Amino acid sequence: MSWFDRFAGLLGKRMIIAKSAKDLDKMRAVGELIAEVRESLRAMVKPGISTMDLNNAADKMIRDAGAIPTFIGYHGFPYAICASVNDEIVHGFSKTEPLVEGDIVSLDMAATYHGFVGDTAMTVPVGNITDELKQLIRVTEECLDFGIQACLVNNRVGDIGWAVQQHAEKFGYGIVRDYTGHGIGRAMHESPQIPNYGRPGTKDRIRAGYCFAIEPMLNLGTHETRTLSDKWTVVTLDGMPSAHAEHTLAVTADGPEILTLTKEQKRLMRERSTETVSGRLEKVAGKG
Repeated sequence: MSWFDRFAGLLGKRMIIAKSAKDLDKMRAVGELIAEVRESLRAMVKPGISTMDLNNAADKMIRDAGAIPTFIGYHGFPYAICASVNDEIVHGFSKTEPLVEGDIVSLDMAATYHGFVGDTAMTVPVGNITDELKQLIRVTEECLDFGIQACLVNNRVGDIGWAVQQHAEKFGYGIVRDYTGHGIGRAMHESPQIPNYGRPGTKDRIRAGYCFAIEPMLNLGTHETRTLSDKWTVVTLDGMPSAHAEHTLAVTADGPEILTLTKEQKRLMRERSTETVSGRLEKVAGKG
């Protein structure tokens, strides 16, 4: 039984926990920390490196920053990251075998810092990959963006799943149904569960202060899964590749705030936002 099965059973109808301003400051700090680890690992991925190398690097970076690798020991999971290659969807074990050109690897990681958790994931190409796999990764990231954009005050959790689903289905991808996004805060898995499919206008109403981990997992083939004999690694039932992307975010009155961004990524986002506003003002001025 994976941790998903365990936490899903525990969540039940538990209350969604809104975070205070002080809580959100701590969530920002841990989010930025784990984002830096994620981007360091992204730069390391190349043919010849092993997922164990990536795991060991992540473990060291998290600990050197004064944080704790959340995954280690979580319901018995033995590694700092989940490293899932090709047809492995999630919860993959780190291995010493080198990655090879044409692989894709999904890296899921979390850190606990000052009592709060940041959780993030990405799928990375190993060297040159096929156009088919490039599209799978791109669409998974786009689905994450659509899901995040749906995290607005007074929207509902079902709106998030629908935003992911409607985009993924345009490409005919299998949307993993056995594993979901989730609330996050002092614990890695808090209420609510956030499926990557659903009906708009259903489930819990979204409030300011809620923190979510949105994480679409898309398969090139069927949505069906199976778990390997290690009782953790989840693979596609048909052996087709899978991609995974995840951010931790906070719901604010001004819209969703992505917490798992590096300082540089935050700076670039601010610049793009300013440019967009400036461009609109210029257009209005020109019309006047």
